[in-house]
Amino acid sequence: MAVPWSRCWRSGAGAAVLLDWCCGFSRRAFTHAASAGRRTESSTAETHRNRCLYTTPRVCCSIRSDAKLKDPFSLAQKDLQNVYEDIKKLLVSKAELKALCDYYFDGKGKAFRPMIVILMARACNVHSNKEGVLLPAQRSIAMISEMIHTASLVHDDVIDDSDTRRGKNTINKVWGERKAILAGDFILSAASMALARIGSNTVVSVLSQVIEDLVRGEFMQLGSKENENERFKHYLEKTFKKTASLIANSCKAVSILVNSDPEVHEIAYQYGRNVGIAFQLVDDILDFTSSANLLGKPSAADLKLGLATGPVLFACQQFPELHAMIMRCFSSDGDVDQAWQYVLKSDGVEQTNYLAQHYCQEAIRQISRLQPSTERDALIQLTELVLRRDK
Repeated sequence: MAVPWSRCWRSGAGAAVLLDWCCGFSRRAFTHAASAGRRTESSTAETHRNRCLYTTPRVCCSIRSDAKLKDPFSLAQKDLQNVYEDIKKLLVSKAELKALCDYYFDGKGKAFRPMIVILMARACNVHSNKEGVLLPAQRSIAMISEMIHTASLVHDDVIDDSDTRRGKNTINKVWGERKAILAGDFILSAASMALARIGSNTVVSVLSQVIEDLVRGEFMQLGSKENENERFKHYLEKTFKKTASLIANSCKAVSILVNSDPEVHEIAYQYGRNVGIAFQLVDDILDFTSSANLLGKPSAADLKLGLATGPVLFACQQFPELHAMIMRCFSSDGDVDQAWQYVLKSDGVEQTNYLAQHYCQEAIRQISRLQPSTERDALIQLTELVLRRDK
């Protein structure tokens, strides 16, 4: 049985790094919030704001499943109808460039990020005493989030020299690296123009942060840390910037369009942040546990790229031999296979899953502060789907 992740470190510093990073709380704040769901407000204004928030302390203690809850994907389906066709309309260009840009917008994906944004928008609308009607600008943000994500995939495939993505050849494999880079740039430019048309400087600022984080995250992925505790913090920061920032800031953006309360913005942001990190942690687990056919990319892809993800970093506690492999990016003959075996022999996968559960529990705690709605409950249910996904 796996030991709780906070006990995996040889010193207390490692656990502190993780606990401080989990959910964006300090250790004291997290303990206080989780123990009773009560807190002392520092000002009358803050007290007044929190009267508008809905608290369900029990929800933060476990991830619940309710058969009566509507499937999140089904609930958002109407709003997501034709979303890929609408995105393609924004990518107006000459034939070849348009073909490159449209390649991943084939409508075969689950539209995970737009779905979260749509549900968060409606949940915030209901919370703000609205009828829950989706604003056109909120749907635009859902489209923009998918465009930014797709552009980042195109560029990632070039950087990683990947051959497959989502079960088919990558753009760089089909058209070459130069054209793939230009296609990614063009998708980003189209997303930026759509963002400008929303007409909110605050929203533009929030979503512009995503692009900066994506670049910084990619640079972080190119490096590593010798110190064990710094290495895990580095990994979590990189995970946030490359994956969770887009979800967090997109959720925050749709909340800004309908509510002026900074605390509501923070709830939306923290939900997206925690779900985004959990999503990537599960993705890192699947690199060791899922077949290449299910995952849509080769197994052990991260190891082959020289990347040490959560399962590997946790496995280091039982197999210190991994440290040297990490520092040389698994570049020596046999490193990838040996590291693979060490991870499977260790409880690294279980520990990473435990950590993902922790982030999902915090996402539930955050979103449960909004007023009850079908969309809010669907976002709660989504955390369970994130943990149970197999591709």
